[in-house]
Amino acid sequence: MNILLWIIIIAAVVLLVVGGVVEALRFLLWVGLIIAVIAVIAWLLRRVSGSRR
Repeated sequence: MNILLWIIIIAAVVLLVVGGVVEALRFLLWVGLIIAVIAVIAWLLRRVSGSRR
């Protein structure tokens, strides 16, 4: 019974860590997508305005 309890505890901790990592990656994916869109808009504005640096 004791070994079963340890297996359940280890499985719960692993699932908790994996769930947290997945949520963090999902958040970072959205942040990266937003930054990429802002970079493309800034590049287009610089290209259209004709400023040459």
